[in-house]
Amino acid sequence: MQKATANLIKELKKQKRQGDLLFLDNAKIIKDALSQGSIKAKYILVNSANQSQWPQPETLLVDNTTIEMLSDSKTPQGVVCIADYPQYTVQKPSGNFLVLDRLQDPGNVGTLVRSAYASGFEYVFLLDSVRPTNPKLVRSSAGALFLTKVIPMQTAEFVKLAKQWKVSLLKADMQGKNVFDFTPKGAVGVVVGNEGQGVGNEIGSLCTQSVKIPMQKGIESLNAGVSGSIIMYQIALKTKFFK
Repeated sequence: MQKATANLIKELKKQKRQGDLLFLDNAKIIKDALSQGSIKAKYILVNSANQSQWPQPETLLVDNTTIEMLSDSKTPQGVVCIADYPQYTVQKPSGNFLVLDRLQDPGNVGTLVRSAYASGFEYVFLLDSVRPTNPKLVRSSAGALFLTKVIPMQTAEFVKLAKQWKVSLLKADMQGKNVFDFTPKGAVGVVVGNEGQGVGNEIGSLCTQSVKIPMQKGIESLNAGVSGSIIMYQIALKTKFFK
């Protein structure tokens, strides 16, 4: 097994700061994503204790210091996989889908991606939101990032597509109908807005309906990851995804 060169390690550190590539440091997520064909590794960096577990031709040997610098885990597992983010062909969704409008917390987005996959949502559109390559987002999605189609795009681009597709959009909003009394007439796109400002006017104007989660007085709202997950499960239940 070859060793990674000093120049390569320097370049990878630079690319990690830029945030354009995936830097995966969880062995199970890496193996699952590779076996599913969700990603193609550019490099797999391993320390000497783990080299026998990674026979792929992209594998390079590095020291523990390099693993620690390129990993975001407090307890690195001795491997870091570097890969391009998957590119998907964007088509009109045939089922329920999720739209995240300017969400910036990677933990919230990762949670919503995980819940979207569990609820059978076909797409997650990230509109001017945190990058899907964010390490905290990857970890909090628990591998779901590579099981569903998570597509970053600008708001204007999605608005154009939504009008073209003539899809039904449902906004999460505290002034909406009780989601537990709501039954969609068909597939919908659930729109969850920015953590502090909610759904913006550009996307909100396309929403024909809105729903809320009933709660005790004194609580203005729930965490975006929690509220979006509850709404998605309820929509999935009403559209008979769960059988």
